[in-house]
Amino acid sequence: MILRIDRHLTELPPPSSPDPKGASAVQELMGGKFGEMSTFLNYTFQSFNFRNRQGARPFYDLVANIAAEEFGHIELVAATINTMLTGSSVDDLRDSHTPQQFIAGGKAALAQNSHGIPWNGDYVNNTGDLVEDLMANFLLETGARNNKLKVYESCEHPAARALTGYLLVRGGVHQVAYARALENLTGADVSKLFPTPRIPTDKIPEAQVHMKAGKHLKLYRFSPSDYLELAAVWNGAHPETGEPLVVEDQAPEGVPPFALPAETDVFAPDYAPEEIAQIAKRLRTQAGLPEMPTGVVANPTNGNGLVDKVAP
Repeated sequence: MILRIDRHLTELPPPSSPDPKGASAVQELMGGKFGEMSTFLNYTFQSFNFRNRQGARPFYDLVANIAAEEFGHIELVAATINTMLTGSSVDDLRDSHTPQQFIAGGKAALAQNSHGIPWNGDYVNNTGDLVEDLMANFLLETGARNNKLKVYESCEHPAARALTGYLLVRGGVHQVAYARALENLTGADVSKLFPTPRIPTDKIPEAQVHMKAGKHLKLYRFSPSDYLELAAVWNGAHPETGEPLVVEDQAPEGVPPFALPAETDVFAPDYAPEEIAQIAKRLRTQAGLPEMPTGVVANPTNGNGLVDKVAP
């Protein structure tokens, strides 16, 4: 079971100037062979199918726990694409490399790559052989790092830069984790391959803030009571910085995402969103809930006329 916490793993910039071309490039980080859907579903299926998991801990704990974090990475990529498409016009469709984002997605992320090709289950590697699967995971994180660097260089939009800066740090953690696991199993010094490609993460300005916060050293534990044996693999010195690796016995606190405005020209969430808001208000009243929405699932944004009001 997955307990969902309705927060982003890191803060992304609010909507600014739309960038449909850039959003098309970021789609590769969603549904490409080395995208976040691939990392999430590779590790998820490996954890589902893991045999002798009790006897093979902490390796099971490692794979299953990282799979949980990758779910949040998918959400971050989707939020970035949606942010970059906010405020775009139908005329921008002509310049977009992925028109399906407009036609099929309501100016939103889709489960496909930068060419509009749907994500493919053949991207999942799950042989059952622990060493082979861990090696595939290390190479998957390596390919993902390569693509993130390329998207970083090709997109100057602040949301794309913030996303790739964060994912380079956290993906680097997973890359080191799988290297550590392989080293413990085989004795091979996989860490000598890190970072691959050889562009140190601390050279990326948008990654530096996360490294200063120590996020390149932490393996978060995404469960209140499971995956307790992570420290048996995640220990020692970071191969780039020499700092000690640590297990954080909780998930990141996270931040609410920025609210995105309605896009009525593509009927998202409707051609008349105020009608949906009225229906929602009536349903809350009938259920005995406060007139205004409860809790905070999105921060208000400035500059686009959208202000969320929430009840305390």
